[in-house]
Amino acid sequence: MNEKALKVLEYHKIIDKLTTYAGSQPGKALCRGLVPSDDLSEIRRMQRETSDAVSRLCRKGSVSFSGLSDIRGSLKRLEIGSSLNIEELLRVCRLLETTSRVKSWSRSENREEMPEDSLEQMFADLQPLTPLASEIRRCIISEEEISDDASPGLRQVRRSMKLTNEKIRTQLASLVNGQARTYLQDAVITQRNGRFCIPVKAEYRGQIPGMIHDQSSTGSTLFVEPMAVVKLNNDLRELEIKEEKEIEIVLANLSALVAEQTEPLNYNVLLLTELDFIFARAQLSRSYNGTEPEFNTEGRIRIKKGRHPLLDPKIVVPVDIRLGEDFNLLVISGPNTGGKTVSLKTVGLFTLLGQAGLHIPAFDHSELSVFHEVYADIGDEQSIEQSLSTFSSHMTNIVSFWEQADEHSLVLFDELGAGTDPTEGAALAIAILSNLHRRGVRTIATTHYSELKVYALSTPGVENGCCEFNVETLRPTYRLLIGVPGKSNAFAISEKLGLPDYVIEEAKEHLTQEDEDFEDVIADLETSRATIEQEQQEVLRYKQEIEELKKRLEKKEDRLEASREAILQKAREEAQSILREAKEYADDAIRKYNKLGKESDASKKMEQERTKLREKMSGLEKDTGVKASKKPSKELKARDLRIGDSVKVLSMNLKGTVSTLPDAKGNLFVQMGILRSQVNIKDLEKLEEETTSYKAPKPGHTGGGKVKMAKSYSISAEINLIGMTSDEAIVELDKYLDDAYLAHLSPVRVVHGKGSGILRKAVHQYLRRQKHVASYRLGEYGEGDAGVTIVEFK
Repeated sequence: MNEKALKVLEYHKIIDKLTTYAGSQPGKALCRGLVPSDDLSEIRRMQRETSDAVSRLCRKGSVSFSGLSDIRGSLKRLEIGSSLNIEELLRVCRLLETTSRVKSWSRSENREEMPEDSLEQMFADLQPLTPLASEIRRCIISEEEISDDASPGLRQVRRSMKLTNEKIRTQLASLVNGQARTYLQDAVITQRNGRFCIPVKAEYRGQIPGMIHDQSSTGSTLFVEPMAVVKLNNDLRELEIKEEKEIEIVLANLSALVAEQTEPLNYNVLLLTELDFIFARAQLSRSYNGTEPEFNTEGRIRIKKGRHPLLDPKIVVPVDIRLGEDFNLLVISGPNTGGKTVSLKTVGLFTLLGQAGLHIPAFDHSELSVFHEVYADIGDEQSIEQSLSTFSSHMTNIVSFWEQADEHSLVLFDELGAGTDPTEGAALAIAILSNLHRRGVRTIATTHYSELKVYALSTPGVENGCCEFNVETLRPTYRLLIGVPGKSNAFAISEKLGLPDYVIEEAKEHLTQEDEDFEDVIADLETSRATIEQEQQEVLRYKQEIEELKKRLEKKEDRLEASREAILQKAREEAQSILREAKEYADDAIRKYNKLGKESDASKKMEQERTKLREKMSGLEKDTGVKASKKPSKELKARDLRIGDSVKVLSMNLKGTVSTLPDAKGNLFVQMGILRSQVNIKDLEKLEEETTSYKAPKPGHTGGGKVKMAKSYSISAEINLIGMTSDEAIVELDKYLDDAYLAHLSPVRVVHGKGSGILRKAVHQYLRRQKHVASYRLGEYGEGDAGVTIVEFK
């Protein structure tokens, strides 16, 4: 990319912001050297890396590369046999500690849950070399100190130095605090030229024999090394020389260890620098809520809600810009300070950022094209020194790229043709734009010239755009509207600012009829656009309301369906419980019937049991609030009944057979299964179906035997359950077995078929729980085999 476009579009300001996010000097150097690329595969790779880094930062937080430094120069010295100093070894150690920290950060998430990304291999290739880093830290405490434990020789030398120091201080302390105290300027022990001395008054220098190393500025004090400590000071100096040699040996040994790992260390520097660079791009993206743009090579641009990254995100108005689909040339008009130049710079800067691998502050799925060059003629570069006016500076810039611009270029003009005679400037601007349009160059130009607006309206592949302006508030809305030419609104703005009306009216008189007609057309277009946009917003709002209502209705239906299923399930469970209780009660009633049938007062006791049952049913009906009794559909009279007629006892909700005719009070006996109860004719409802007739019992007998006999005539010795579900089959089987047991039919044949065996299994499980079933077995050959079960009653 040409340097002028990078400067005009303020690309370097973004790079400066990017550099602040890098944690190391090598990373900052990469950031400063970042330039846009025109290689599509490289652009997509860098964009993918930036997106993956953003994803990792969102999941795991930030990572620091502060310990990274470029040690490749030190490693070169090792290759020629040199040793590293303390500072260089510490830089190697910090590099390895940074490598370990970064690698651990990458592993801090569950690897099975973490998606594979483009950075995974880079993190995997990092080599912390923990033993080497630990050895350097063990030997070197800081840039000024080597540990005593770095080597046995160094430990021994330092122990000897400590003992010698103590001896020297003991000797000198005896002099300072003893008889020589009167000869001393101060009772202190000091050092001169690395040797221990005491401050002696000049007039007593002969009283303390020794070597004079220094004197005070006034000459009144001499710093004397007493003869008693000269040998000890010499020994201490020798030990210091040995210490330096031992330190050199330690550093040489550490350097040898580092030299063995030069290749992985070089690779770590490269990887960490690249990762620091990538994560700096990711942090920049997060700072302005950037997204990864989609790239093409067809010259197509579609920016969705783009925000210029150098403007305050709290106040910047997002713009939608498109180019390269229906039109290749966009002419943007509108008043000054309306946002034309910002829109122009946004397109150019987004192109540069995207091709440099940086995210753009726009909505997802924004689209950019790969351009080989971006040419921008923005701003006033007039120069007195170069004798350039505003118009001349613009023309000089245009001429500089005129021949190079092609279909792979993006050209941006701000106020094309300005700074000269409006008629000539407009004609020149139309000629420049027409030529670029014929060459297929993607171009965006801002203007105030009406001629350019007309040109855009009348030329295929060229489109008008405008920056919206609110005349009532004298403030621009900064919205870019494509498809509508803009008005400069000079008269309206001047009137609002207080210019007298007569001046404005006189100015309007100088406009030609064509100018007025054109301005009227633009005003009508603006009004129509505003109306259509308002209607579109209303339609969108209605759609949103309909969608919301639809969602609420679906949720309500889901809740109702769930409630319905819950109610049905509860009803099934309650019905099952009622059936089970009724079956148990019926079984108990049958046992009592069989037992009481042998006693003389059986009728009385059974009537008592019947009364208890009625009282229980009444209690249940009262609890549930349901009235069991209801009026018969047709009031019966005594002459309507005959012995053997089928009736329904309404109060008990049971069917039965008339056993006796009504008496004078309307009371009669009805046989209901095993129960024989006295009821009133008003509580009966006659049934229409035919019943099996039987004779009335003789006085003194219950008639139970004949009821059973009549039942046996109507009950078959076989029941067919094939085609039913398990639940339906069990209900039918339960009723059938009760009737068969009362009719003394045994054995009976239950036909359930073979199939998958589910129905057979359900029948057998049911039979296993029945107390009045003596045994059951599968049918034998000739009886139906495994498709039939034979049941014997007790």
